[in-house]
Amino acid sequence: MINRSLTTNTILKTSAQAVEWRVSRGLVDYQDAITQMEHRVREIRAGHLCEQIWLLEHPQLYTAGTSARDEDLVDPNRFPVHQTGRGGQYTYHGPGQRVAYVMLDLTRRGSDVRAFVGALEEWIIASLAAFGISAERRADRVGVWVPRTDKGSDAEDKIAAIGIRVRKWVTYHGISINCDPDLEHFSGIVPCGVKEHGVTSFTDLGQPTSMGKLDDVLRRQFETTFGLTVDAP
Repeated sequence: MINRSLTTNTILKTSAQAVEWRVSRGLVDYQDAITQMEHRVREIRAGHLCEQIWLLEHPQLYTAGTSARDEDLVDPNRFPVHQTGRGGQYTYHGPGQRVAYVMLDLTRRGSDVRAFVGALEEWIIASLAAFGISAERRADRVGVWVPRTDKGSDAEDKIAAIGIRVRKWVTYHGISINCDPDLEHFSGIVPCGVKEHGVTSFTDLGQPTSMGKLDDVLRRQFETTFGLTVDAP
């Protein structure tokens, strides 16, 4: 098992250049997003463009990571299914879910993928805490989890997923946080291959918020963990 919490300090604020912060309004086509990310990764690697965080929402769809199992796609005809090169298994994207694509150059940040994943978890957990949501990491499964004592002493639900890919030390794909998606849509898959726990959201937890407020907190906490940002042109 990976103890990611012990290595996040190798990632912190080691890039001299501010990270570009981009927010897209409306729904962004998934394949278009992949094309843009892949282009950005090449340009970052070549030194032509700076690192970028891209916040967006997708239409309703499922994505399959490199470890996805066929039997975990419960309802293959419900939404489009996209094969993707990120790590992990099946996940759902749709309106009401904040997706943050994280394109960072790890050669400037310690060249440690485990530390990078731990820093992503730290970023999410600190952001949720700002809204009064107590969330935790788990050593045996990636993502961010909320204990649900209202459902039982051992119950917990996932509120945020992490799935990344690294190409020549530049990261892409990233995280998704359930603000107010339709949680029933997760029933068409086994989310991240975990059957024994469920999924939750800000709204499901009785802590509804706007996407704009979530974005503001995400940016503030990102700067605490990773370094300064600048608005995208």
